This record gives sequence, C-alpha cells and structure tokens, in this order.
Amino acid sequence: MTFRINELAPGKKVYFASDFHLGVPDAETSRNRERKIVRWLEQAEKDAAAILLVGDIFDFWFEYKHAIPKGHVRLLGKLAEITDAGIPVYFFTGNHDMWMFDYFPSELNIPIIRQPISTSIGSKTFYIGHGDGLGPGDHTYKMLKKVFDNKVCQWLFARVHPNLGIGIANMWSRRSRISNVKKDEDFFGEREWLAQYCTEVEQQQHHDYYIFGHRHLPLEMPIGDKSLYMNLGEWVNFCTYAVYDGNNLELKTFEG
Repeated sequence: MTFRINELAPGKKVYFASDFHLGVPDAETSRNRERKIVRWLEQAEKDAAAILLVGDIFDFWFEYKHAIPKGHVRLLGKLAEITDAGIPVYFFTGNHDMWMFDYFPSELNIPIIRQPISTSIGSKTFYIGHGDGLGPGDHTYKMLKKVFDNKVCQWLFARVHPNLGIGIANMWSRRSRISNVKKDEDFFGEREWLAQYCTEVEQQQHHDYYIFGHRHLPLEMPIGDKSLYMNLGEWVNFCTYAVYDGNNLELKTFEG
C-alpha cells in the first residue's frame, strides 16, 4: 500500500503524528489526551490534504473477528467524520498496534500500511514509517517482532477470550516504556539508530525527508547535505506533530 500526492492545492497541508499511546497510563489520563488529539484533528482538517498517523496510536490494539478493544470512541468517531468528508487518512502500524486487520479499512475507510514507504508529495520525496526494528541493535525486539508478526501466533492469540487477552495486554502496557519514562530519554547524537538507518537508505536512494515515530523524542537531524530526518515525538509528554505545506516540513507542538 502506498500513495502519492502529485501536487498540493494552494493552502493545503499534509499532517503527520505518531505515538499517542492511548490507553496508558490510566483511563482518565488517556481520555484527556484523546480529547486533545481530537482538538488537533479538528484544527488539522480545516486545511488537510491528508493526515498520516505513523504508528503506536494505541498502546495496545488487537482485532478479534467480532471484537476490538474497549474505548477510544472519540478518536474513532472523529476519524470517521474526517474520512467521510473526503480527507484521506493513512494508518502506519507500530509495535504497539501491529495487530490491525480490517476494522479501520472497512469501518473508517483508512488504509493500513505495515512497512516503511518511499513516496512523493508534490516535488519532494519522503520515506515514512513507524521506525520499530530499523537500524542497528535492538535485537531482542527484532526477534519478538517476528513472533508478533507470525500468522500462527496471531491465530493462537485470537483463540484467547477477549476478556483475558485484552486484560493481559493492558497489564503489559502499564509496564511499557511510555508509561514509565518521562521527558528525559537520552539523545544519542550520531548514534541515533534511526538516523543511522536513514543514512543507509540515503546511500541507496535519495529522499528529501525521513519521517518516523517510535523514538519518543522530537528530533530534526540532517542526513548528509540534502536530507532531513524528523522524529515526530509522542503525545504523553510532548504533543508534537509535523506539517508539510508543499515547501517546508515543520515540527510543531499542539497547545503549547
């Protein structure tokens, strides 16, 4: 699944956001964050040519055949309203919500994108993905991802009753990095693994912009002389997002 926006109409923009991690650290805090995200979407839809959600929108999501996780109705309703109005929304799966299947495409008309993509928006080239499992290191997670992606493992988990399966997942979420780490995550400079990954891709194919989530730090780093790596940060602490107006890509903070 890919897309291309040949040219942005005057005044139109493309919005990018990731790592909402809805569901943690508790229901009330998550619901307040969800309301804030809806306010951001209400602002974005006024001039959006497209909205890209770049993974870990939920801290846990698994679709059973006839059940989805409880909650998030404000976000789901707003996304339905946006796509019904003809504004395209794209969902890139992250490591916390990789178990997306047909609910978003069939109910919300939102395509699911599972791998990083190379695409064009107007005259600029973009490389976009969540960022999990890319670059050097993190070998334990890369092994776990193969298990999580395995169709047999997904089939087996789907046999577990939702009350138990989602309950176990919610307990796991409360131990996750975003639930327990504040703003002081370390910045590794040139050793940032996604920056290293961007450099490797750039050596094979030029892109003007590299956009990822996952890292949880709002970042802008040059890749060579002609490219920029931007990390979208997260919405538990930073509430950052990116907007492209056809000429420039800018990292912004919503509501201060």
